[in-house]
Amino acid sequence: VGSVSGAGLEVNGNWTPQEKALHEARLKAKAKRRLRKSSSRDSTRESLSDSVSGEPSTDPHSPKAKAAVNDRKSRTGKGRGLPKKGGAGGKGVWGAAGMVYEVEELDADDPNYDESGDTVYATVVPELDERELEKTIHPIVQEYFEHGDTKEVQMLLKELNLGHHKFEFSSRAVSLSLEGKASHRELTSRLLSDLSGKVLSESDMSRAFDKMLKELPDLILDTPEAPQMLGQFIARAIADHAIPMSFLDCYKGKVDCDHARAALDRASVLLSMKREIMRLDNVWGVGGGQRPVKHLIKEMNLLLKEYLVSGELSEAEHCLRDLEVPHFHHELVYEAVVMVLESTGDTALQMMVKLLKVFWQTGLITLDQMNRGFQRVYDELPEISLDVPHAHSIMETFVDLCFQEQVITKQLRDSCPTRGRKRFVSEGDGGLVKS
Repeated sequence: VGSVSGAGLEVNGNWTPQEKALHEARLKAKAKRRLRKSSSRDSTRESLSDSVSGEPSTDPHSPKAKAAVNDRKSRTGKGRGLPKKGGAGGKGVWGAAGMVYEVEELDADDPNYDESGDTVYATVVPELDERELEKTIHPIVQEYFEHGDTKEVQMLLKELNLGHHKFEFSSRAVSLSLEGKASHRELTSRLLSDLSGKVLSESDMSRAFDKMLKELPDLILDTPEAPQMLGQFIARAIADHAIPMSFLDCYKGKVDCDHARAALDRASVLLSMKREIMRLDNVWGVGGGQRPVKHLIKEMNLLLKEYLVSGELSEAEHCLRDLEVPHFHHELVYEAVVMVLESTGDTALQMMVKLLKVFWQTGLITLDQMNRGFQRVYDELPEISLDVPHAHSIMETFVDLCFQEQVITKQLRDSCPTRGRKRFVSEGDGGLVKS
């Protein structure tokens, strides 16, 4: 055990190192406590001297004393007694009150440095690769075949980053239309014309057709008429100024593929035939609802007249399908019934019943279209009878025969208008009805 004297410390030499370190730590803590007591005594003396000099002392329970306790000035006796960081170091503080920040100078080494001094932020759309391109283009083209709005396609393409695959849109659209209907090919030609100069350039169009000429050996496997159709696409694109007139000249004497040569020859022939016409608008026959109503009525009349002459049901069915207007088939029914009313003899009547029966059985003419066609004739029968006096009797015979062949329903047959055939005799007969 060690002993402590008043003048100093005497450490027993028998202490272990741990006991010796603990004893030194106690001595250091005792020295710090003495230092704190001496500093507090000095501050008390200063306050007494201030009170003696005439200044009133502060009540420790007053608001000023509480503010002094919460003051952020250093109370260790060090420093100049000023707030830390000049009063701008508190939590959530942006700086001292009244501080004005200088304009930050642009750094030339900054990756976003702009020489004009105005940094522009824009949304960056990643470029589509070949796999994503096909998944994106296919639904756009299929939806366009439904609505036919070229402006919507332009808007969708502007939102995409096609990059150097931009020409792929034209080639894929044409490839899809080759497998579709004539109306789809007409819509595709219009789309290429509207996109030219806005979204796609002439060089993009030329690259697309050049690629398709090279792919013709593969295209004819699914579409045997691909060379002729591609030639019509090229001729229409040249007429619409989507590709330059020099496109065909670049291939003269340089084509080894027979299919590509057939396509280019087809385009050359069409352009030479239609040199005086600026646009080859009828190169696809303008199918479907794109045709005017008068033109469709004329085509259906021609179809029925050719059938009455030839009697070929398959050809009539093929012509009606090519018109691609299933919503307008009631016009064919109407024209067929009117032809029967205006004809002489039973030949036209029997042939039209046979024709309508085939169209009904194949589903080419639906129940709604059949009913609408007959109902239109029922409504106009009084006017038709002015030119055809026996229209009512012919109509009754035709309706009964159609019902027997199960072309129309019983309700439609019963709604056929009939004209009374009763005639009164002279007044001298007593107003009797002649039988």
